[in-house]
Amino acid sequence: MMPSWDTLKLLADPTRLRLIQLLRREELSVAELQELLDMGQSRISSHLALLRQGGLLTDRKEGKKTFYSLSEDIGATTERLIDASYEAAKGEPEFAEDAKNLERVLDRRRRASEEYFNQVAGRLGRNYCPGRSWEAIGHFLLHLTPRIKIADLGAGEGVLSQLLAQRAEAVYCIDNSPRMVEVGTELAAKNGIDNLYYKLGDIETVPLEDNSVELALLSQALHHAEKPSRAIAEAYRILKPGGRLVILDLKEHQFEKAHELYADRWLGFSENTLYHWLKETGFGGVQVNVVSREEQDPFFETIMASGEKPV
Repeated sequence: MMPSWDTLKLLADPTRLRLIQLLRREELSVAELQELLDMGQSRISSHLALLRQGGLLTDRKEGKKTFYSLSEDIGATTERLIDASYEAAKGEPEFAEDAKNLERVLDRRRRASEEYFNQVAGRLGRNYCPGRSWEAIGHFLLHLTPRIKIADLGAGEGVLSQLLAQRAEAVYCIDNSPRMVEVGTELAAKNGIDNLYYKLGDIETVPLEDNSVELALLSQALHHAEKPSRAIAEAYRILKPGGRLVILDLKEHQFEKAHELYADRWLGFSENTLYHWLKETGFGGVQVNVVSREEQDPFFETIMASGEKPV
């Protein structure tokens, strides 16, 4: 081991101390550390190399991935230095943020089986298969819609809701555009759908009673909200205990023209942000995954997030 003063120099850097605290808890890959700290690979790798040279970390290869963990041979003196450094800095907000992000990454690991099927789903439709299309699969899945009450928040004309209403007990479409509500109501009447109700209202102040629906949807609507976390809180309010919120939205991106072209208030959201909002609101069983990636510029990615209101 290096002299104690050299160890203290390593620990004096905030990023290296954050890395040490994460790797004390769990062995993590470089990619996972990038995600947790929201930093570039070269920066993370440089800090990891210094910590490894100082004898604080060990690494192992698994295929193309490299995993890092705290060395088991650091010794009692070095461990006390780490404890003292963390004790002095633990009040900084980055440590609490890192702990939350680590919880999400570890939760995702525990769903290894689900991740496998997500990967399979991601390839669906890339290769030709007679009779299989997203349209056909969508209609097939609609037959599984239970007899429940659904709120489609920021529904627009409610195209999705008009399909869900064919099986659901009732579907409430909430939108703040009077014209959207008018057009949607006309479409529902034209198609003879009598359990589809359009209501003028904002997704941050939903005109529905507490505990009134079993499923709430925010499909490409959250990035139009002034305060997205408030919209999530409203969804929580209107859900019955055991009800579920499902969000489809864009992953955080840099296509600034979206403000002008699509009236987007937010340029998407990171996986960590959606995860934190749902957890902090009170949702359990939170899952956040990228479910699609566009192959043309600006290469938008779509995130699906979901959570359940505790019983």
